[in-house]
Amino acid sequence: MLEELKVEVQEVLNEMWSEKLIPFQLNAEMITEGVGEYTIHFYDSRIYFAHVALTSDIPFRDAVRTAILERVRKVSGPLTNSATGGLT
Repeated sequence: MLEELKVEVQEVLNEMWSEKLIPFQLNAEMITEGVGEYTIHFYDSRIYFAHVALTSDIPFRDAVRTAILERVRKVSGPLTNSATGGLT
């Protein structure tokens, strides 16, 4: 099951990168399950992990997007669209 989630998370990450929603490409290396959340682990010097809350209210893919955007924002500050040279 966690391996299937890893594939789905990577699809979301690839979509976010192609949509220029995140400033750098990420690869989901491992998914672990905790109490009420999944943790996505990255082998990346800019971001090591992101926590995804398990809720029935939000589709998993949307929860992953939200968690990644929040985590990347904390690391890199306000996100800009790199395709426009930093203009949002």
